[in-house]
Amino acid sequence: MSNSPTATRHERTLGALLGVHAGDSLGSTVEFEAWEYIQNDYPRGVRDMVGGGPFGWTPGHATDDTDLTRAVLLAYRDVEKLRRSQSPKSPDVVKVAAEYMVDWYDGRWPDRARGEMPADVGGATATGISRFKRTNDPRTSGAGEGRAGNGSLMRCIPTALFQSDVAKALTESLEISAVTHDDFHCTISCAAYNAMVRTLVEGMSADEAWQAGKDAVAQAVALLAAAETTATRKAKLESAANSVEAAIDAGKSLVQVRDLAENGPKRAANATKALPFKASGYVLESLTLGVAAIFDPRALEEVLIDVVRFGRDTDTNGAIAGGLLGARDGVNAIPLRWRELLQFRDEFTEVTEYLLSSQESGNQT
Repeated sequence: MSNSPTATRHERTLGALLGVHAGDSLGSTVEFEAWEYIQNDYPRGVRDMVGGGPFGWTPGHATDDTDLTRAVLLAYRDVEKLRRSQSPKSPDVVKVAAEYMVDWYDGRWPDRARGEMPADVGGATATGISRFKRTNDPRTSGAGEGRAGNGSLMRCIPTALFQSDVAKALTESLEISAVTHDDFHCTISCAAYNAMVRTLVEGMSADEAWQAGKDAVAQAVALLAAAETTATRKAKLESAANSVEAAIDAGKSLVQVRDLAENGPKRAANATKALPFKASGYVLESLTLGVAAIFDPRALEEVLIDVVRFGRDTDTNGAIAGGLLGARDGVNAIPLRWRELLQFRDEFTEVTEYLLSSQESGNQT
């Protein structure tokens, strides 16, 4: 299917960013809950920003998904500010993003008391941030092989939106993931996801985005392989790449969001094959759900509600799918009743305007 024919590139960029926030805040109400529970309490799905959930969120409040997306977003803003000031410094966006993650982790964050830790921190995220605090090196701080949660995929979208150099976007997708999640499944997933987002923002179709994601897998493997010196590591890299490709394919051809939402993990077609862990936090399953979302021709609202209805890691699955759907359909496809409650709506809009104005002026020179 084609994406929204009426949305502008500007609207799709902001839609992608606020789509992450909307999916996160919508899903926070039923985070960790099984499909059966959601069916019982919300038979039509969570349709409004009502907050609550295991951490007692206020409606529209950010969880760690949006908070860490904000960390990456502000890093791109800060780097652009330095560029505009013609500073002699050469800022490292990966390190700046990691420093903002530390601020989040240590309690220097909006709507939290000074020094108060976040309510919810993923294990690999905590490990990576703690290692970075000790070493000050974001490229060696990751939680390591086998830590393949979705905690970097949920925050990676600013790179797709605001790094206009395609080669740099690939590298930065890999390296910002690796601050906390350096397992190959995670880094390659981030590269593929961001390639799909970029394609959708440019007004291309879900099929073209799917192909861009597959192409990015191959490009990421080529880049990562150059740094590996052992046959064992190279074999693990190839295996992870094959798994990421399979996850992208599964989203296109094996599962459908409406079927998953209506029939659950036991009865929906191919659910036990494509989503054996019931979308409970594994990076590849969240990627599959996100891809399935952009192949669903329904309105963003209905698709995102149904992604959340499937259960388990609902805020993160919602954030990942929401970013892709927002890139496909544009910001106006996100219901106003959702948008007006989002904690960082105004800030995200202002930063988007700032960074897009830089891209537009660059295109004119």
